[in-house]
Amino acid sequence: MDNLASKSALKRHEAEDTRIKAGPRGSKPRSALSRRNIIVYGTLILVAVYYLLPLYVMIVTSLKGMPEIRVGNIFAPPLEITFEPWVKAWAEACTGLNCDGLSRGFWNSVRITVPSVLISIAVASVNGYALANWRFKGADLFFTILIIGAFIPYQVMIYPIVIVLREMGVYGTLTGLVIVHTIFGMPILTLLFRNYFAGLPEELFKAARVDGAGFWTIYLKIMLPMSLPIFVVAMILQVTGIWNDFLFGVVFTRPEYYPMTVQLNNIVNSVQGVKEYNVNMAATILTGLVPLTVYFVSGRLFVRGIAAGAVKG
Repeated sequence: MDNLASKSALKRHEAEDTRIKAGPRGSKPRSALSRRNIIVYGTLILVAVYYLLPLYVMIVTSLKGMPEIRVGNIFAPPLEITFEPWVKAWAEACTGLNCDGLSRGFWNSVRITVPSVLISIAVASVNGYALANWRFKGADLFFTILIIGAFIPYQVMIYPIVIVLREMGVYGTLTGLVIVHTIFGMPILTLLFRNYFAGLPEELFKAARVDGAGFWTIYLKIMLPMSLPIFVVAMILQVTGIWNDFLFGVVFTRPEYYPMTVQLNNIVNSVQGVKEYNVNMAATILTGLVPLTVYFVSGRLFVRGIAAGAVKG
């Protein structure tokens, strides 16, 4: 028995030595310069260059004077950097009878965007929470109507909304435009919040109900602290959608209340004097700075929220 045990132990040691000498098993690591990697990264680089090239042209053009622009090389960096086009785009460019640049439109956009975003997100989050956790009578019908509303073209609703706002006495004012943006943002935001809340552990809601918590207590103390990603998604969608809006701004307001996008259109399409491309480029970049900043600051939370709120439910 001792000899058999010794032979078995010896064979096990020999097998272990053989395995160690043979090294790790598995597929051979792929080379960093494999054909697959070259194709994938090459395609990504080309797409990135395709989308970043217009931005580069806009930036370098906005930093040039008009004599340098007339030379015609739009891709060349500026020989002499000047910020005069930026100053003129902000405070001096003419839009019709007014020559105060984008500054007035910027503050109009702020006064439109802030209340529209806050009200629409607050109402939509409560709607989504109620649809996900409190099954009231007619909830499915209400949700279906909201979803249908998300796909109705805006142009179909313009004339009826004009009549409603006129009867309310707010047509042509910032208040009327805030109401419009709040209503049109409600369907898609409600869908996002409903899917996100439906994906949270149901045991938390049931445990709170057993402890005697009511509608608002559960919403404020349990749901809200767990919902930062979806709130960031809703904020980004609303900020970019409202800030970049042109149609509603030009239809539902008067010239003194035009948002920044309408002011930009009036600057770029002005027929007075010489076409100043550097000022137009600077004005375009200034108009897009707010949504770009929001994306860069909260991009990671945006991806998390979309993944959690757009594919569940």
